Amino acid sequence: MDNKQIARVFEDVSRLLEVRQDSPFKIRAYHTAARAIGTHAEELRDIVARGGDPREIPGIGDAIASKVLELLSSGKLQYLDELRGSMPAGVLELMEVPGIGPRTARRLAGELGIASVEDLEAALRSGAVSHLSGIGEKKARTLLREIETHRRRDTRIPIGAALPVVERILARLQTVPGVAQVSAAGSVRRFVEMVGDVDLLAVSESPADATRQFVQLEMVDRVLAHGPTRVSIVTDDGLQVDLRIVEPDSYGSALQYFTGSEDHNVALREHALSSGLSVSEYGITVAESGEIERFDSEEALYRRLGLQFIPPELRENQGEIQLAARDALPRLVTASDLRGDLHVHSNWSDGVASIEELAAAAVRRNYEYIAITDHSWGLGVAHGLDARRIREQGEVIRRVNEVIDGCTVLHGVEVNIKSDGSLDLPPEVLADLDLVVAAVHSALGQDRERMTSRIVRALENPYVHVLAHPTGRLLSERAPCDVDMGKVFEAAARTGTLLELNAMPDRLDLSAAHVRAVHGQDVLLSIGTDTHCVRDLQYLGVYGIGIARRGWCEPQHIANTMSLVDLRACLKHRCQV
Repeated sequence: MDNKQIARVFEDVSRLLEVRQDSPFKIRAYHTAARAIGTHAEELRDIVARGGDPREIPGIGDAIASKVLELLSSGKLQYLDELRGSMPAGVLELMEVPGIGPRTARRLAGELGIASVEDLEAALRSGAVSHLSGIGEKKARTLLREIETHRRRDTRIPIGAALPVVERILARLQTVPGVAQVSAAGSVRRFVEMVGDVDLLAVSESPADATRQFVQLEMVDRVLAHGPTRVSIVTDDGLQVDLRIVEPDSYGSALQYFTGSEDHNVALREHALSSGLSVSEYGITVAESGEIERFDSEEALYRRLGLQFIPPELRENQGEIQLAARDALPRLVTASDLRGDLHVHSNWSDGVASIEELAAAAVRRNYEYIAITDHSWGLGVAHGLDARRIREQGEVIRRVNEVIDGCTVLHGVEVNIKSDGSLDLPPEVLADLDLVVAAVHSALGQDRERMTSRIVRALENPYVHVLAHPTGRLLSERAPCDVDMGKVFEAAARTGTLLELNAMPDRLDLSAAHVRAVHGQDVLLSIGTDTHCVRDLQYLGVYGIGIARRGWCEPQHIANTMSLVDLRACLKHRCQV
């Protein structure tokens, strides 16, 4: 067993002790041990193999050390088995679902006989769970959504968690002597919102040096395989990364193949077969002669197939091959097309940077404008602004605009949409602002009809310019609200309201699928970072653009590709609809 597996055993012990309402000190001891072992640099099995003692790790005492030795020798822990046997089956699995604590898990298992997440889902749908005292229909609906999120989290992680790790690895590999090319492939390169294993491709004069440095990276938790041209590792946060070293003249072919998607590659092979060609990771084989043509670039490979180069974000077999054959692919938006950020928080609410600091950062990024959209007073936890503070903030923004050069600070607000669809600031306050962003922050568990009606009512408010993070999802943490997005799209088109693509890595809301769905609805999008510190501004041209491209966005689909003059006219027109 490795450290993470041992840590999971002790965490399970801690949680079962909590279910049993055992001594808080004992619960904490096992929880502390689990954290200490899970984050320790050296594997416990290696410590014991060299004659060391598990008690070398702070937080490991005599009792837990003996259990470590038991796990290392037998692969199981009798104490954990005894705890499991002393309470209803399925308690631990139920506690994996967000919103289910020890007491609720014990009641679900003990009173309803629920022994798995599948059992829980069936009981939720039948109404059995909502009839338990203290739960009710609202929490039952929330638990159903959390089950879906829980399932997705089991196998995939957000692109926002994977991409920084990938970028650090790529930066390191690029410094290895002899490495001529290196790139991410797979779902990361296609900018899929939730990714699985990560594929990397490289060209190197010395594959052994490249793979050796790869396995020595500080974030490597363990090595799964290490061959002369391929190595597979797991990072310390559980991400599997596979590196392949390929020949220079096959780099383009391999990059195309391992970028995928599988559906795209199948369709590409079918397209090639119609011309007597066969596509593989090594190149293109001419059926008549058996000759293999190799390609050092993807552009050359697609060109050989009579296709326009297809950007990675579009490779999902959604019509891109047919369009590429006609040289009719969209000109996807790029970071350089964006002229400003339309969702930024300062230290007037729950941000940490001053308006002056944010304005200076916008100038450094060559933005033409930036919108300060602090929370309204209804979101008390965020130190939201009331009418008086909004007026005071307006004076500060006016003074900042007098001294900065090249960028205009727009005065906005992120107003809270209340449970009935009304807003928590009066019309006379909203009318004086450059930009009103509306968002749902509370009562997220409303049923589909009420949530949809609530959002549509907010869109019909003549002072609302943008609907922020429309579904309210948090990747791997919170399922989307139950809302009819088709009706939201219709209302946005009818009222002229912009829909936000929130570029915060844990949101990416709207999703890429939703982004593409709005193109035919005559709805403009707004990309905003939801910035809470200066560093967050970088997300606009990374995650915001990544999802926009995956959603087939061209510059004209996005409001903040407009000049300031055109943007102001667009927002003014919205208020006259």
